[in-house]
Amino acid sequence: MDINPATLTQNLALFQSQVLGSLFGASASDSGTAGVGDIFSTLLAQQTGRNKTDTSLTALLNPAKDANGLSPTGRNLALFNPEAAYNFATFINSRDVLYKAQFSELSQIKSGVSQLQIAGQGLGDISTNTQPAGVEALLQNFVGTYNPWRASFNADIQQGGLLDHVQAAEVSLHELEQSVSNRFFGAQDGVRGLSDLGISIDPSTHFATLDSQQLAATLSANPQGAVNAIHAFSSNFAKSAALLNSDNNFIPNQLNNLSRVIHYIDDHKVALTQEFGTGDPAAPTGKVAQALAAYNQSYS
Repeated sequence: MDINPATLTQNLALFQSQVLGSLFGASASDSGTAGVGDIFSTLLAQQTGRNKTDTSLTALLNPAKDANGLSPTGRNLALFNPEAAYNFATFINSRDVLYKAQFSELSQIKSGVSQLQIAGQGLGDISTNTQPAGVEALLQNFVGTYNPWRASFNADIQQGGLLDHVQAAEVSLHELEQSVSNRFFGAQDGVRGLSDLGISIDPSTHFATLDSQQLAATLSANPQGAVNAIHAFSSNFAKSAALLNSDNNFIPNQLNNLSRVIHYIDDHKVALTQEFGTGDPAAPTGKVAQALAAYNQSYS
């Protein structure tokens, strides 16, 4: 059996790759939400490449150890490759911070979806007896609720953003935008969706705008068709928002996955440190730091 530092490093890298695979792909749900996976139970169960007993040479070269049995630099010198294990501990520290930040940010998306659901349902109160100014006010209220919500998370889903590749966030923003842009609401009455009522989505900013003149023209020319289109949109949008937040769907599934791995790290922090070393502490910046602070304030 070929035992040498290069082989051990390769084996540890393979082990880490397998563990990370379980973290990001092993528990994907039918709804398409990527599961976090029970990475650390796998990690602790497999524990490859360890030597439980300090050799006399190790003890001689490293006489000082902390309460966890680690060297002054936070390495577990009982391992064949303490540096690789330390790097993996660094990875764990960074992921712990990232998952908490993502949990906080996705919770904000969930709350915003609920507010948008209410705003969408409110449009169902419009009737042919509603004055044009009242119709415009309700539609403007919807736009005023939608845009700040969208603005808060636009950067998150971009490449390198806090929620990049988090499908629950990406699907939520996409689905609600598509509902606003749908041109089939009111089609049976000669209305081409909210666009005929003056509401459109900017393809660059993804913000909604309301053209008062277009709205007034449609209300004047086809009042019943306009109301029917608004009702169809109201019902569809509210259902889409409710579905995103429903049990076993995108947002709750991802929040549950994040919660499990966050609590696992917290509950097993001592064991993980003893096994792999302390690792470098995470140093979050920007949106990650802001979301982490919000998490700590709400859930610590």
